[in-house]
Amino acid sequence: MPNEASAKQLAETLIAQNLAACINLLSPCQSIYAWQGKIEHVSEVPLLIKTNQTQYNALEAAIIKAHPYELPEIISIHVSGGLPRYLQWVNTQLST
Repeated sequence: MPNEASAKQLAETLIAQNLAACINLLSPCQSIYAWQGKIEHVSEVPLLIKTNQTQYNALEAAIIKAHPYELPEIISIHVSGGLPRYLQWVNTQLST
């Protein structure tokens, strides 16, 4: 997200919609990338969003709808394991 305020707003929306169990707002970072023929330098607030496969498509759609960028960075990382109680908590949060 472009700033902390918009990151917090998106995070709260996704939690309220039960699309994410937990969201970490990471420290602002500098991103450098090519976009439409120009090198861009921007400050961004990355989000680490925990969800499950059942909610993923709806989560992705909600991010695309709310994000100010034309092409937001959305990457899914498969979790093959973790603390069983935590993984159960994630699924419980997403089913309420």
